[in-house]
Amino acid sequence: MAYRGSRRFLKPLLYTSAAAGLGGSLLYISYRPRNIPGSDPAVVQPPGYGKGGTFIPPRFPKVITRAEQIQDLKKSAPQENKDGIKDKIFRRGQEESKEEEPYDLLIIGGGATGSGIALDAATRGLKVAVVERDDFSSGTSSKSTKLVHGGVRYLEKAVWELDYNQYALVKEALRERKYFLDTAPHLSSWLPIMIPIQKWWQAPYFWAGTKFYDFLAGSEGIESSYFLTKSRALDAFPMLKRENLVGALVYYDGAHNDSRMNVSIAMTAAIYGATVVNHLEIVGLDKDASGKLIGARARDLVDEKNGGSAKEFSIRAKGIINATGPFTDSIRKMDSQEASEIVAPSSGVHIILPGYYSPSNMGLIDPSTSDGRVIFFLPWQGNTIAGTTDAPTKITPNPIAGEQEINWILSEIRGYLAPDINVRRGDVLAAWSGIRPLVRDPKAKNTESLVRNHLITVSDSGLLTCAGGKWTTYRQMAEDTIDEAINLFSLNPTPVSHAPDISGLGMYHDASILDGSCQTHQVKLIGAHGFSKTLFINLIQHFGIETDVAKHLTESYGDRAWTVAALAAPTEKRFPVRGTRISTLYPFIDGEVRYAVRHEYAQTAVDVIARRTRLAFLNAQAALEALPTVIDLMSEELGWDKKRRELEWRESVKFLASMGLPKSKLAVTRKDVETGKAKMFDEHERRLYSRHDGPADILESDSKFPPGHNLVMGEDSGANK
Repeated sequence: MAYRGSRRFLKPLLYTSAAAGLGGSLLYISYRPRNIPGSDPAVVQPPGYGKGGTFIPPRFPKVITRAEQIQDLKKSAPQENKDGIKDKIFRRGQEESKEEEPYDLLIIGGGATGSGIALDAATRGLKVAVVERDDFSSGTSSKSTKLVHGGVRYLEKAVWELDYNQYALVKEALRERKYFLDTAPHLSSWLPIMIPIQKWWQAPYFWAGTKFYDFLAGSEGIESSYFLTKSRALDAFPMLKRENLVGALVYYDGAHNDSRMNVSIAMTAAIYGATVVNHLEIVGLDKDASGKLIGARARDLVDEKNGGSAKEFSIRAKGIINATGPFTDSIRKMDSQEASEIVAPSSGVHIILPGYYSPSNMGLIDPSTSDGRVIFFLPWQGNTIAGTTDAPTKITPNPIAGEQEINWILSEIRGYLAPDINVRRGDVLAAWSGIRPLVRDPKAKNTESLVRNHLITVSDSGLLTCAGGKWTTYRQMAEDTIDEAINLFSLNPTPVSHAPDISGLGMYHDASILDGSCQTHQVKLIGAHGFSKTLFINLIQHFGIETDVAKHLTESYGDRAWTVAALAAPTEKRFPVRGTRISTLYPFIDGEVRYAVRHEYAQTAVDVIARRTRLAFLNAQAALEALPTVIDLMSEELGWDKKRRELEWRESVKFLASMGLPKSKLAVTRKDVETGKAKMFDEHERRLYSRHDGPADILESDSKFPPGHNLVMGEDSGANK
């Protein structure tokens, strides 16, 4: 009897203990302390002061010049001389009888995928070259939503459609998100994103979805999602519409500066020995007698811009990789005219609004737009980015965002912002269209179905193509591509024993992890070693630059901000001591232009205003007004003549049309900008603000109502008589 009584007592106790243990475990998993990416101290300490208070600056390794990179390309193959006879080009110090060996890999395309592949190959000890027809990140890679994310919408589809491929894509992206934030903490950060709840039943639905998202991230997670009541949601995001708002769920993803990330990947590859060249066009592919690819023919487009002729030259490589994004099929058809088209281009339009449209530290996702698509509304670089659309499109170098797409985004924004916020077309500071290269598997039975993840395919001649995927998974795409290339082309990865001192302070041995296998999940990009959240204070104290400029430099260049600030000219003012802004509205300074030319291969004004700085993406009109300054600074660095400066003006204004510059501004000349004529307002701009009224309790332009109808004034006021 005593035994039975003890069982009646112990059984509920065990059940209660088990439930409490399970609940406690779930709570711990959800709310355990986590190491937030970017919050770690710098890997190396900031530069210090020696004896006598002398400052000891970091000594960062430099990449070789673009001209030297092109010479290295030419050394890989015999070149034709002026008589049409092929000469051999030799490295300095080698005997003339020894022919230069070809590259292990030649990568066509300098976007996120191509640059990532080059970095992976270089850090495995392979001899690699990457060439880009335009500029690094000139296409899709600079026109993203600026998120580093697993994709909550993909997870929702995976659950409802029982789609394992979607699930695997989310799982992979969440893992890569963590690597992204670890290897480039200066260019990426975590961002809380709010999901407004407008019906009670949505609360448990979205809560379950965001918690599943947290669970999938596991140890790679950022912070746990949480619920906000209506009042707290409005406190966190005051612009939200109160009507029908029940509360909100907040989950965490990453955000980044996409084109600066791309440029940093390419420059890190160059530091590790890769040959990296932009504005170099591949005009043909070379094959041997058996029909296998052995190289390519290229021409330097910068020569044409300088008024010369772009002569073709040969590049030899054991393997060629096609990583050209939306232009994938053009390279495939260069290889074989019979190649099927695998890219299904989709246009994604984004717009930029002033920063007051969103909080500086909270994004928003609308999971149920009028046509079922998802729209993001995020703080970015001091402004607000909204998008994206998703529609089939034609492939063009610089597509223009259509008015229909822009107005659709504005209409959706009006739907979830407070009615007293007037969402105006005139508030759109920039707008662009990016082409997402969705792909079909040419070997699949159903060639119309799109591949959810990236695709790696090989042609009969040996052209290895990597296409599709997303920004967040660029590193995994590169790893898979190099793994395939090693097997396909019988390459021999080797440990990298003599890595350069990327930190510039001799305190971090980057080569210690480079054993010949893929280690890009640990390879820190240029700028990451000495970055910390307080680095901007060191810059202010040493260079006397403005606080917002210092923060911008550290968050765009990491520890290379030391060099950028040093390249800024003195102002001859009490403060700021150094750094002249190229636009009064944004923290971009002259030192960035010089740094872009000397250390990041910037060759055109568009390279600077769009991809080294983000001015064109933030404000097309401000970019136009900054052009004379940018062109003059680049002219000093590169020795441009008058014709080249005029060409830069024309091509830059043409590019700004794809950034949303109004048609009324496309005929503006440099003289118009310098004399202030470009700042003249058309009728639409004039009506946006009360520009010319003198100081008054009520502005004159606000008082022009029919007699007796100005309701903000008393009936006895003279304005109503």
